[in-house]
Amino acid sequence: MSQAIYYVNKNQINQSNTNQNCINQNCINQNGVDQNSIKQNNINQSNSALIDSIPEQALNIPIGNVLDKKTLLNSLAKVANFPDYFAHNWDSAWDCLTDSDITHLTLYLNGVEKINTEDFNVFKRIIEDAYKDFGKPQLWIVAASDDACE
Repeated sequence: MSQAIYYVNKNQINQSNTNQNCINQNCINQNGVDQNSIKQNNINQSNSALIDSIPEQALNIPIGNVLDKKTLLNSLAKVANFPDYFAHNWDSAWDCLTDSDITHLTLYLNGVEKINTEDFNVFKRIIEDAYKDFGKPQLWIVAASDDACE
């Protein structure tokens, strides 16, 4: 693997008639989640290969129905077993993440009704920066809503 973040749309794995325009255009599901904000342009691997490439030891960051800074930091701290001095801010998350032995993470977006795009983008930049500097962690973002691209 040679990148920090992989984007997987489970719908494209299971549906043969996926709307290909959804890959290049905005695609808003009925919950108001902009599916384009969770996709990466120019994905070279097929989605089924990507879903199969998620390591078994990958830690899942549990997210409820709202993805924002508070949820991401709390969930990441819990699953990664961050130390007591974790300050619940982005800089501290980067420090604790890069000091940890964590190499693989997953983030499933099924059930997410609201995404704070700014917070989500900051989180992804933290993962990318940590990977650039330390070669870890890698993150698989899996979109699995039934109505992502209708």
